[in-house]
Formats: sequence, C-alpha cells, structure tokens
Amino acid sequence: MRIRAGFIPLVDAAILVAAADHGFAAAEGIELELVREVSWSNVRDKLTLGHFEAAHILAPLAISISLGLDHARVPLASLIAMNQNGNSFLLGNETFRALEEEAQGGDLADPFISGAALKRLVAARAARGEEQLAFGMTFPFSTHNYLLRFWMAAAGIDPDRDVRLIVLPPPYMVDALSNGHVHGFCVGAPWPSVAVETEIGRILHFGSEIVATCPEKVLAMRAGFVAENGEATLALTRALIRATAWCATPENRVALAHMLAAPERLNLGADLILRSLDGRLRIDARGMVREDPRYLVLESAAARPDVRQALWLYAQMVRWGQATLGEAGRAAVESCYSPEIYDMALAGMAGGGRRDDGIGAFAGPSFDPLNLAGYLAETSK
Repeated sequence: MRIRAGFIPLVDAAILVAAADHGFAAAEGIELELVREVSWSNVRDKLTLGHFEAAHILAPLAISISLGLDHARVPLASLIAMNQNGNSFLLGNETFRALEEEAQGGDLADPFISGAALKRLVAARAARGEEQLAFGMTFPFSTHNYLLRFWMAAAGIDPDRDVRLIVLPPPYMVDALSNGHVHGFCVGAPWPSVAVETEIGRILHFGSEIVATCPEKVLAMRAGFVAENGEATLALTRALIRATAWCATPENRVALAHMLAAPERLNLGADLILRSLDGRLRIDARGMVREDPRYLVLESAAARPDVRQALWLYAQMVRWGQATLGEAGRAAVESCYSPEIYDMALAGMAGGGRRDDGIGAFAGPSFDPLNLAGYLAETSK
C-alpha cells in the first residue's frame, strides 16, 4: 500500500526517514512517500484533510487536533512516539551578553539562575522603555511553547504579559534571529546548531535541562483511516519499530546522519546533524561544547506512546488557557495517545518499548496523572 507522510526537516524525523530510506517500510509491503513541509500548520491541514495518510507531528498538536482546539476536531491515532527531547533555547549574541550581566556572575547553565537573570533583564528593559523581548517557538500547541513558559513562569515571569512569544516555522528560526525579528528561540535540532555555526547566537539551555523526558513528536494517522486500513497501519508501525531500533544503535549514527543530510530530507551537513544525534553540541562561536546523552532520545525504550506524558501535555494546555479540564477531554487525549496500535504491531517482534513514568521537570510539583486538578493547583502557586 502507498502511504504519503508529511514531515518537517528536523533531526527527530529520523525514524520516519529511516523507515522510508533504509527499506523498513518496503519490507513490510508499504510504499512510503515522504513529503517535506515547512510549517506545522501545513502538516496539520494536509493530514486532517486527507492529503497525507500519516505525519511526523508535534505530540501536543496531535492532541489538540483530537480535542478540536483552534481547528476542526479530527481524532488522531499516535502509532509511535518518535522521540523525547531534542530542543534548545538559543539567544542572540547581544541578548545573551545582557543576560550574563544580569546573572551577576551566576552560572547561566542553571535554569533557576538564568530565569532569575531573565526576570531582571525584562524589568530593566521595561524601565528603559525598550521593546519587550521576543522569543520564537514553533506552534502554540508545541513543547517549545510549553518549555519556554515553564522556565519563565518558574522565575515569576508572565509569558503572556512580560515577553512576546512568536510562532515561526522551524526552518525560519535562524533567519528570524538574523533579521532581528526575535531575540531568541526554542526549536528542535538541528536549527539551534545552525545559528551557532553562523555565529549569530548561543545555546542557553537544552530542553532536557527543563524537562528531562519531554514528549516531542509522534507519527500520527487519522483514526478513521486506521479503522479502515488496519493491516497497513500495523505494517507501517512494525516498520517504524524496526527503524527505531536501527536509529538507536550508535554504530548506525553516521549512516543516519548522511541519510538525514540528503537534499530532499534536511539538506544540511551530516557533521552538524551527527552532533545532535550524539547529544554533543557546540553552544557558542568559540567552540564550547555541552554534552547530554538525553539531549535527543531515539530509542526503543521510549517508542511506546505513554498516556502519562500525553496527560502532562494536556495539563500544560489547561494551565495556559488553551483547553478546559474535563473527563471528555481526558478521554480524547488518552484515545489519541493510546499504545494499542503499537502493542498490536509489537506482538511477536523482538524488543520493544519500555520507559519510566517520569516527567523530570526542573521546577514545580511532581506530576500525578490521576490528579490533574491537584497538579494544576500546585503549579499556579
């Protein structure tokens, strides 16, 4: 069966690209055609309108579509969790230097210290009558939005009043910073590294330093398509499970980096992509390196859709006024992020997905999926 799948040029499309380009889909009888898109709104619209059968998509966007938030309600099914983490906060050089001054010698690698410095910088700019700081993020329903908000709110910054959060497609983040449209951004690999390579910015934080096991992308299909094409759905999911295991093998990283570097995929240097796969990134023009093996997680142990993480994303939507808390909403979230398809595809296959239940946020209360109201009440304190 032929399946068209949309994707955004990001390193976390790796599993989908490997399924298509390394033959895992073909081995399952699936003719997998990948279509590169620029913006998440394009991916959303083409998936929901049936131009795509599947899509590499932001996990919270898949949930928001299933909830009918700011869009027609189209129930989606998440076949596989494509990755955890993979994002970075990057500031333009001038803004980073201003933050250093406000840090007063503190270590900006600590998100509590960087947040406190940002709060002082925001206040100082307001006192001088200067424009608010603007930060790019990829979509209102995105982990990029929630990570920025989480970090800022922990420092006492109101992200809806004290700064400006601007939606930008991932491939345009670097241009927006270069042109002075934003002072910084949160985006997935490899675009922060591209900004560092062009010497226009410095990575402040990895997303994994804000939330240690942040759900990021899923491979989603319309629930109606799944119901009508069960065997093809399972075949594609099996291909993705095998692709995940291949991508997770360190010995395959160089080959994967070259696969992603192809002109019709990311169209960037393989060496730059490999740094993201290794979790060892240059963070400034001087060549300083920061390393985190959890920077971008592509592994079988994280591939099974985890309802707990979906509910954490739902809680962020409620916290920031995008959704209301209720049993109907919870049921839609759980249906979108159900592991049922994954488990059916995995039956009889070696390996598979296990992962811990942690969210690992750097601040605030621990997350209890059985008590969303209590968690939200604690985060508002």
